[in-house]
Amino acid sequence: MKRRQFFAYLFSLSLFMATSGDAEAVFAGKKSILFVTTTSVQDSGLLDRLITVFEKKTGYFVKTIAVGSGQAISLGKRGEADVLLVHSPQEEEEFVACGFGINRKPVMYNDFVLVGPPNDPAKVKGSTSVEVAFKRIAASQALFLSRGDNSGTHAKERSIWLHAHIKVPGPKWYQETGLGMGHTLSVASEKRAYALTDRGTYLALKRHLDLVMFVAGGKEMENVYHVIEVNPAKWPKVNAKGGRALARFLLSHEAQGIIENYGKEKFGLPLFHPAR
Repeated sequence: MKRRQFFAYLFSLSLFMATSGDAEAVFAGKKSILFVTTTSVQDSGLLDRLITVFEKKTGYFVKTIAVGSGQAISLGKRGEADVLLVHSPQEEEEFVACGFGINRKPVMYNDFVLVGPPNDPAKVKGSTSVEVAFKRIAASQALFLSRGDNSGTHAKERSIWLHAHIKVPGPKWYQETGLGMGHTLSVASEKRAYALTDRGTYLALKRHLDLVMFVAGGKEMENVYHVIEVNPAKWPKVNAKGGRALARFLLSHEAQGIIENYGKEKFGLPLFHPAR
């Protein structure tokens, strides 16, 4: 996302937040669905493909807001969404446990990967784990860019630093962008920095980036996306029927087939894997 587009988006989002108390106030018709998801799903291009098929099949109009998982869940807590697609397991579980969300189901998964400049100043290539790689980055004081936006990726990154027994933020070599995944990768490429990203976004943008993948795979790097309907018992004015329809579509054989094949032709492998 270009800088001008990003700030235009922020303005539109702030205007939306200032003028709406709930989803129905913005979209009076019940054929409209307010779908809040993550920048990683949007940046990969998969979101447009799924929504186009869903709208044609059902006649619903889907208004999408792409933010970090933490922000998405906050919107859901305020009843300012009908359905969420996010990847921050701990926050998701708390969201459902507190009664804000219902019917949490896995939709797809990929993995987190550590990327960085080709010359690898921290010598992370060949690291036996992502924690070892993070320790090498800290020891060398090589530049690391964090999203710093309470997204699912940011939450995963924080947990890795914690397990590596390294305190961040603080050091000058650690910088937070406060931006989405695609934009953070662009900045990392420009500054020749390391970053944690989901594999799908990296592959989708790879040809525009001067970054290579160093650490990937393994259970510790698993990245699962869940769909969650906002609870109408908590927020009666949400479009529960529309949210349920979209959630069921994402779990359908058709949508799972789209997920399974998306990216194969262009990248030689899918950007995400279906959960079922």
